[in-house]
Amino acid sequence: MIGQVEDERESKTRTMRFTLNIWRQNGPADIGRFVTYDAHDISAGMSFLEMLDSVNQRLIAKGEEPVAFEQDCREGICGSCSLVINGIPHGPDRGITTCQLYMRRFRDGAVITIEPWRARAFPIIKDLVVDRRALDRVTQAGGYISVNTGGAVDGNVLLIGKDQAETAMDAASCIGCGACVAACKNASAMLFVAAKVSHLAILPQGKPERTRRVRAMVEAMDREGFGACGNQYECEAVCPKRISVRFIATLNREYLRSGVVESGLLTEPESPHAESA
Repeated sequence: MIGQVEDERESKTRTMRFTLNIWRQNGPADIGRFVTYDAHDISAGMSFLEMLDSVNQRLIAKGEEPVAFEQDCREGICGSCSLVINGIPHGPDRGITTCQLYMRRFRDGAVITIEPWRARAFPIIKDLVVDRRALDRVTQAGGYISVNTGGAVDGNVLLIGKDQAETAMDAASCIGCGACVAACKNASAMLFVAAKVSHLAILPQGKPERTRRVRAMVEAMDREGFGACGNQYECEAVCPKRISVRFIATLNREYLRSGVVESGLLTEPESPHAESA
């Protein structure tokens, strides 16, 4: 135990040096390029974003323009820290966001290439910052439940099974970072849309609007210029919340079902209370 504590202390105090190839671009109309920076005196206990902070502090001290990158919570919740690190969205570790990646994960002296998300639907704003509002517009097209105002319904009115609730929560864990899009060779947003459609379609509260929802969100996804699913599961591999591609199958079933409903061969409940009655 003492040895482990000493190793952890040494890891936090040990300094490292890296060569960074960072994508710099002034805007969507600018021709970007890689610029090489020396990152030295980097603590092994620093997070990846703290390392970039250190690099930017040195650039500012020299009168140079800092590297623009997006960040907010730094706790793996908001999904804004979207960087492609050595060709992998969010970096080499699975199930984490960029802000949860630590420099001890890299070899001292390593060359690290840092890029923004690359997709037609994500135009570059500046350097490593991209415009991901396309995902917001897809959600606005139908990723919600319409409710009447008034008193809240008692939580026990609708009984939901444990497996059903946990599956819905697995899908609802999507933080909308867009790593699935960045990893896909077709820049597909299928995993993102599948997660949003599935977590509502699984629960009784979301069933009355399931037909309109899935069609509206898929149509919005196509309008934004996202590509088709490549069936290579890269999206699941880089998802920081480990959302399964099985939800894409759920999305496909929901879309096919919506066609049957629109043909008049199937009807939907008017409310979740009517369905659970």
